[in-house]
Amino acid sequence: MADTQQVDAKAGRKVARLARQISAFSRKHGGAEGQLANIGRRGTRIVLVGEDGGWGDLVAPSQELAEKAVEKSGITVHEEFDGEFAAKVRTGPYEWSRMAGIQVGGPSNG
Repeated sequence: MADTQQVDAKAGRKVARLARQISAFSRKHGGAEGQLANIGRRGTRIVLVGEDGGWGDLVAPSQELAEKAVEKSGITVHEEFDGEFAAKVRTGPYEWSRMAGIQVGGPSNG
């Protein structure tokens, strides 16, 4: 039983840490919305988009922990990353140069 309690405590700390990070992002960007994306064995990506167009992501070890973290943070979560939600993302020169480097042989990403 002690092992189960340790796992539960560790999961609880991870959820609390993720929720704090989500809330901090939201405060910094005038509010935030998110979307959860399963990334296989690595877990679930929490994609965050701020009201100012800033964006970022976090990775939770599981879908369950990601769901608990976004619920605890109080942000709106979208089923898909499309439409009006995706249109809120603002990219700058850094992102464009990285995308170009990856997609069409642009500047090195190293």
